[in-house]
Amino acid sequence: MTKSKQPPRGAKTGAAKSSVQTAAQKRLAAQRAMALANGAAAARRKRLYAILSPIAVVVLVAIVLVVVKVNTADKAPNVATTATGNVASDVTSVPASVLDSIGAGSSSAPPTALTGAALSAGGLPRVLYVGAEWCPYCAAERWPLAVALSRFGTLTGLGQTASSPNDTDPSTPTLTFHGATFVSSVISFSGIEVQDGARQPLDKLDAADSALFQSVGQGGFPFLDIGGKYLINGAQYNPGLLSGMTQKQIAADLHSASSPVAKSIDGAANVITAAICAVNGNQPAKVCSAAGVVAAAKNLP
Repeated sequence: MTKSKQPPRGAKTGAAKSSVQTAAQKRLAAQRAMALANGAAAARRKRLYAILSPIAVVVLVAIVLVVVKVNTADKAPNVATTATGNVASDVTSVPASVLDSIGAGSSSAPPTALTGAALSAGGLPRVLYVGAEWCPYCAAERWPLAVALSRFGTLTGLGQTASSPNDTDPSTPTLTFHGATFVSSVISFSGIEVQDGARQPLDKLDAADSALFQSVGQGGFPFLDIGGKYLINGAQYNPGLLSGMTQKQIAADLHSASSPVAKSIDGAANVITAAICAVNGNQPAKVCSAAGVVAAAKNLP
């Protein structure tokens, strides 16, 4: 019997090894190809990043500048108009009973004493106010000043406006003394608004008043000299109290003793009234002896 021929020992093993080596080489080649592809992709991303990064920075800066400009752009100044509706009449007719019940109220900045010469005009003690229509502190102080003046005479021709929309306490609703007149037998009053809402020249100070404004008031708004004896150089209460209100709402609130607005404005008005009484010989007696004025006089220096 012829025996079948066996393959040489090790022949099958060698073929298997060759197959394994070939598979390993393919995997290695694939890994190398993938590495090369990843490297190439990374290089492309790096080049793209290098190109796009400066562009992205420029775009971002441009966006930021646009946003900043939009948020900080000056808004149009407020323009004064004639006081409408019941604003002027409400301001100049606050009931004595309301003023008496409030006293000094919430006013927090009493006048300071002056030691210079008396301020007068036409033989009467003089009240000199210097302000600007854009000024937020002037906006606050005009309200009590108008209330106080109306107790000593007739104040007409009041205008209404708002402070600058680009300043502290923006667009505080207020009055304006530009174009107003005051007639009284016991005091003289000059209400001078030297700049309008756009900070442009409005009323002009004469040389004497300009010197007083600069020397006594240091050129700061608002400036209120009461007979040369008392100085109010700022607001007697926080202008923010009036935020979001209209002139009509403020004027109406002055007639309500429980209103925070009345407690601040009417209280400040009583303090101004007491100061005026102190320089004009307590005239008229009915006003100067009123309970609210007597109580507010305790705040005078």
